[in-house]
Amino acid sequence: MSNRAMKFAALGAVAAVALTGCGSSSGSKAAASSAAPATSAAAVATSAAAVATSAAAVATSAAASAVASTAPATSAAASASSAGTATGKVGVILPDTVTSKRWENNDRPSLDKAFKAAGLTDDIQNADGDASKWLQICQAMIGEKVTVLLEVDIDVASATKCITDAHAQGIKVIDYDRLSLGGGADYYVSFDNVQVGKLQGEGLVACLKAKGVTKPAVAEINGDSKDNNATLFAQGYNSVLDPLYASGAYTKAGNQTGQWKPDIAKTVWQSFYTQYKGKIDGAIIANDGMGDGVITAMQSEGVAGKIPFTGQDAQDSGLARILLGQQCMTVFKDTAVEASLASKLAIALIKKTDTTALVNSKVTDTVLKKDVPFAAATPESITATNVMDVIKTGYTTAANVCKLAGAAACAKAGVK
Repeated sequence: MSNRAMKFAALGAVAAVALTGCGSSSGSKAAASSAAPATSAAAVATSAAAVATSAAAVATSAAASAVASTAPATSAAASASSAGTATGKVGVILPDTVTSKRWENNDRPSLDKAFKAAGLTDDIQNADGDASKWLQICQAMIGEKVTVLLEVDIDVASATKCITDAHAQGIKVIDYDRLSLGGGADYYVSFDNVQVGKLQGEGLVACLKAKGVTKPAVAEINGDSKDNNATLFAQGYNSVLDPLYASGAYTKAGNQTGQWKPDIAKTVWQSFYTQYKGKIDGAIIANDGMGDGVITAMQSEGVAGKIPFTGQDAQDSGLARILLGQQCMTVFKDTAVEASLASKLAIALIKKTDTTALVNSKVTDTVLKKDVPFAAATPESITATNVMDVIKTGYTTAANVCKLAGAAACAKAGVK
């Protein structure tokens, strides 16, 4: 097969996989138990007193010794707890399987691993994009008496009720990955999402410069307007692009939401491409999932690889497009880092220890007009030169990416 035929085969593979959704599975449910060192110590004291008083106390002493024999295990558990483990249950609500493959492919296993390593029981469930189901999951977890609830919201109304009900039962709530505006969560764990957007803006500018494009027309397909993260991403990339629009160096060729959905993003792109008669030089596509839809439109228009665009989440399809020269860059948000922060914060809340070392920032809830303690992780820009940074973390594998990109593209970029 010729190199050109191989490349077309790879492009087809990326497009074929691009719009395929992920399945979901229910998280594990287990009961937590705790030891009672105070009871053991009391039993030992009783045993000692009994030995000194009467023969009848011998039996009491034997029983007490049996209880006392559990003390080493209890002491070991206490030692492990002081080293970072804790006893408690964390409920996790993930939003869906469509807007990004990361929720099931990366967040679920990362969170499960982090919580179990910390000695916590977890119940991780996915709402499959259904706000009613999301709220039902929340209410069930409150009924289970989880110690900490960690959630990624779908809509503000459901999140607000969930958080209010959880607080009424003394449950601490962590907004995970996206802030539930007006919800009143106790903490927020995510990446610096303004920085995510800034990396996207800077990445697109670098790609257009490398292509030697002057006065480029740039289209923007944003995330869902109901998602506060989408607002923050836009704030980031617009901080880079708005001055260029204002100076006349760039022109804006459309700005619309793709709702985090590949099919809607595809339709939006097609309308932009038609409206501007194909005269678009680059695009901000807010995440790789929407890029899955956009690339299929570009392929039918014959411009795949000719119009650089951005992404986010370092999905296999996005990484493959980068290696094939179709996508300019993506932003890698290592969910293992985010999950580790969430796990450590949950442990601190369960143990009622100081969270100052974990919460390194704050973010303003613009609805409640109050600051929310924020544990922020740092994102990374990914281009063809550093795709291996993603693979080395275990976030995905070279085999997964190269299955879509093809062996030649992977070999050229040193992906193995």
